[in-house]
Amino acid sequence: MRLLMIGDIVGTPGQSALYDHLPRLKRGYHPDLIVVNGENAADGRGITRSIAREMMGSGVDCITLGNHAWDKREVFDFIDDEPRILRPANYPEGTPGRGFARISSRQGELAVISLMGRSFLSSVDCPFRRADSLLKQLKPGTPVFVDFHAETTSEKQALAWYLQGRVSAVVGTHTHVQTADERILPQGTAYLSDVGMTGPYDGVLGMDRDLVVKKFLTQLPVRFEVSQGRTQLNGVVIDIQPSTGKAKRIERVRIDDDQPWFE
Repeated sequence: MRLLMIGDIVGTPGQSALYDHLPRLKRGYHPDLIVVNGENAADGRGITRSIAREMMGSGVDCITLGNHAWDKREVFDFIDDEPRILRPANYPEGTPGRGFARISSRQGELAVISLMGRSFLSSVDCPFRRADSLLKQLKPGTPVFVDFHAETTSEKQALAWYLQGRVSAVVGTHTHVQTADERILPQGTAYLSDVGMTGPYDGVLGMDRDLVVKKFLTQLPVRFEVSQGRTQLNGVVIDIQPSTGKAKRIERVRIDDDQPWFE
């Protein structure tokens, strides 16, 4: 089973980069399943129904969210009806939507879990204990992918070690900068601290760099806007043994507008 996970889609430039490159990524990697983090897809904050439908129409199997899940109010109108759109599972009981899904493929079923960290983010339930409760619903050996939307590398690494041998992969999102620490832990869990973002290449985490610099210089409130111009796509490909749920291979993917693409 081959999974392609594409990092945080930022605004219209991120959507364009996804749709531009996804057909070639499919031809080049032949993924069985595609997961995309879409929490920044609508103007840099949140997601809309039309964006989600367009992503799924392009071949995306599951969309994960994060701390910006609720920034577009219309999400409350459709998230309960979209089983393949996941907000973090460790939001408190009664929160709209779901944080866990079973996605079918020609190579079998993949369980996808969305979790959010607690360091420097909103107060939510414990992601470690929430993962435990969700994994109890699955048979041992089931392929499981975890999108851990968290700020600190230490929290991401800790969760990966805590879940190693029980999930196929733990991949971090949220910080928008792809890390170079991909590995497979001793008990067969693939890990990457952050998959990176898909969107503006010349901004600061996808936002207009001049506005971000102004914020740092003045310490005054500044309304950030999505940067324009060149784009990048960041992702990761993970090969999983369907019968055991163990990861066999992990490879980072990065496509920049100023670099040639070889199919």
